[in-house]
Amino acid sequence: MKRLFFLALCLMAFFPAFAQLSKNKSSLPQEPGTFSIEGLTPKPIVVRIQAEAPVYSTNKFDRAIGSFAPGMPVTVVSMSDTSYRVRGRARHGDVAGWVRQSDVLSADPKLADKLKKLFERTQQVAELIKNNQVALGMTSEEVQASLGKPSRKSAKINANGKEERLEYAIYEKVPQVTTGRDAFGQIVQTVVYVKVEVGTLSLSFKDGIVDQIEETKGNPLGNGGVKIIPLPIFF
Repeated sequence: MKRLFFLALCLMAFFPAFAQLSKNKSSLPQEPGTFSIEGLTPKPIVVRIQAEAPVYSTNKFDRAIGSFAPGMPVTVVSMSDTSYRVRGRARHGDVAGWVRQSDVLSADPKLADKLKKLFERTQQVAELIKNNQVALGMTSEEVQASLGKPSRKSAKINANGKEERLEYAIYEKVPQVTTGRDAFGQIVQTVVYVKVEVGTLSLSFKDGIVDQIEETKGNPLGNGGVKIIPLPIFF
């Protein structure tokens, strides 16, 4: 429970909008082949409608529930390969529904591609944190959400900028069998798990991103070796 609470705090710090995710999340069910991007960016993604555009109840474009006027700003909350689910003011009032990606205008021409990559990276980071693992490409906040507070922290500044270094003692829960007697005097064996240090990791950061992972003691990374994830995506 404490780890989940710490993870939530770190996510709120790294993604300010994460704190609002539960209350802002769309009431519409997530459709197959679509994914939510709401709360993954520090600020909501706002685009504009290029020309008069119908808004649909599903991403199959099978039933129009209104239309947006040209130039109307809308907030993107979900997406598929060809559409965005948006919130905004249609001609008849506020609405949440699907529009074609070709119907919107964004300041970033690679918006759709970036959102897909952001969603995929967020899933990868969540899986790493769930398993208390680290990877090249993670941020300092993500590493601490996964491994907790480092046992040692240092930094140096040179001509190339600031370089940070975090060191962690890595533990595993090892089963041990204890023998005792129950309330009736019978001999019973109980398995308990004891935390045992299996090694230490040293992580070097460049511009706030892990660019080197070193096993300074033991083999805490196991046989899987160093994992790599995409660099953070900024908007």
